[in-house]
Amino acid sequence: MIAISVVIINYNTADFTVKCINSLLQHAPENLSFQYIIVDNASSQDSYDRVSAYIKTLQDEIDICLIRSKINTGFGGGNMLGVQKAKGKYIAFVNNDVELENDCFTSLYRFMEKTPQAGVCGPQAFNRNNKLLPTIDHFASLPREFFGRKLLEKINANKYPKRKKEYNTPIRAQFVAGSFMFFKAEYFNTIGGFDTNIFLYYEETDICKRLLNINKEAYLVPEGKFIHYHGASTEKSIKIKTELKISLLYVIKKHYGVVSFYILLTYLQIRYFFSSIFKPKYWPLFWVLLLQAPLTKSIKHNQKIID
Repeated sequence: MIAISVVIINYNTADFTVKCINSLLQHAPENLSFQYIIVDNASSQDSYDRVSAYIKTLQDEIDICLIRSKINTGFGGGNMLGVQKAKGKYIAFVNNDVELENDCFTSLYRFMEKTPQAGVCGPQAFNRNNKLLPTIDHFASLPREFFGRKLLEKINANKYPKRKKEYNTPIRAQFVAGSFMFFKAEYFNTIGGFDTNIFLYYEETDICKRLLNINKEAYLVPEGKFIHYHGASTEKSIKIKTELKISLLYVIKKHYGVVSFYILLTYLQIRYFFSSIFKPKYWPLFWVLLLQAPLTKSIKHNQKIID
């Protein structure tokens, strides 16, 4: 049986994808067997061809394949395409803008093997300047939206461990960052994997909430370290900000019910009504909130099938 299946999504960032694969191969331990699954999420022909050509140079040496989707299926959907080929005991979902600093896989594998209550774990992230990035976070919830993370961490440090702290030993968290998630395949499959209704954002809250339903938890394993070139394939815009709110409200309704959904929706409607008065660029976001942020307004429904 393969020990670890690694799934990486490429979306118009071939250079990052090639660099990421090189980094993984450089730090992959010889005593663990690997399978690499690269999913091209309807990139341009040039980006796809560059990744394809690179992968062909590796296929005689390692177990690696390339899947091309003819439509951009987003984070969850793209990863679920890769899962269909996964044969590993563990599945690592690694953003293509990630570069390993050390042998993360041995640390994660050993931790999961000796921690039966763990459903997912992740290594510690740093930015390109080697500054700590928050790699654990607290579930999307009304308290987090209204009071903020810092206050929650002060009120209840056990439930809300500090995000902006470099840990030396593994720590349980509500969820680990989606840039590098290491799941036990058995548990990932039991809960049905990523919710493909979500195109971008809040996938971590959703899937780790569902892991808790089968009594499996998330952990940071700081022995493993990686660099995250944050947001390489996603440019900031009102469309992206709108997508974030659509996903947030979807996850709130799914896990906390309609009362929580309408409380948060009303708050956001009021907030962005006033924001849009002073910054007209927010009017499209406010309009989507007035419509109650339906999934039909997601970027997912504006994707076109490529030739």
